[in-house]
Amino acid sequence: MKAELLSLCIKQLGIEVLTGVPDSTLKEFCDYINSEDTGLTHYTAPNEGSAVGIATGIYLSTGKPACVYMQNSGIGNAVNPITSIVSTEVYNIPMLFIVGYRGSPGLKDEPQHKFMGRVTEKMFDCLEIEYEVIDSSISESKLKEIFDRIKNTLSNKKQFSLIIKKDTFDKRTNAAYTNTYKLNREHIISEIMKKITENDLVVSTTGKISREVYEQNNRNQCFLTVGGMGHASMIAFGIAKNSPNKRVICLDGDGAALMHLGNLAFIGNQGLKNFVHICLNNDAHESVGGMPTAAPNFKYAETAKVCGYSNVILIQTADEFNSLMNEFNNLGKLTFIEIKVANESRDDLARPKESALENAISFMNYINKEQTK
Repeated sequence: MKAELLSLCIKQLGIEVLTGVPDSTLKEFCDYINSEDTGLTHYTAPNEGSAVGIATGIYLSTGKPACVYMQNSGIGNAVNPITSIVSTEVYNIPMLFIVGYRGSPGLKDEPQHKFMGRVTEKMFDCLEIEYEVIDSSISESKLKEIFDRIKNTLSNKKQFSLIIKKDTFDKRTNAAYTNTYKLNREHIISEIMKKITENDLVVSTTGKISREVYEQNNRNQCFLTVGGMGHASMIAFGIAKNSPNKRVICLDGDGAALMHLGNLAFIGNQGLKNFVHICLNNDAHESVGGMPTAAPNFKYAETAKVCGYSNVILIQTADEFNSLMNEFNNLGKLTFIEIKVANESRDDLARPKESALENAISFMNYINKEQTK
């Protein structure tokens, strides 16, 4: 199916606004609505719950439903506003969901998607939202039948979810989003990891950042957060609070930090002295296709300073980064470092061979071993 066809079907429903969080399963669709004149207004949201909020506001102000797109892992972020705002038992807001089906039963996928894949359809059953699953075999006539159902559902002020499997969309040959930053993220991570001592623990965010950390040699000291986008910093906080004799380094992404920006305010208010929070900022959701985030050019370092981080550093050049590396092991206060990096990565970047559980066990064993020395 061409992304253009889905966009046209959405417009024919009378929908004028699309909002959501990018997903690799929906990459062709996301690329299309982000780079082409679709006749639809498009907002990339900081998280899926926010997208539901935007769609609610659109309906309340225009009387027209909006379309919310997301990866199925984002359903969790959307459940609260769906159940407490959108539901027919509350404000009765019609809404169309376009959901990328990661971890679809019978298809190989990454470990963080397996459970969500298994329960995705059950979650929509539980939410009492009508849905249809489609894949690459969908015909234009069948799609029209589905959209006739969707039109009827929306006219009755209810919600409908179109759940889309991997490889449903035809490939597009569009230019990838790029920024103007020069520093290479993989090199930055490699240099940081060279500075890690036995007294350090590392927590890395989901996506390519964790894959780049995985390629380094000191893996037992690293917790690779393969799911739960935006939560790595709070995992790192929990570790730092209970490991006061360790320095905890969180390697975060800008999209992840933006998704739960309140984490900065919370951490900044805790008075930690053994926490180094590094935001590798490429203004994009690179791991799921490279679309810009909801707020390109957002000033993460300045925000961290306002939130109470004791030491705040912004890195934009190689010289600034080299200076940081010279002083890296002297960082002893609650520190936030924003590093501007290019939106690029190797195609052959490794994925962990060990399971997520094996990573957690080896990480816990390392902490216990070091604490009993």
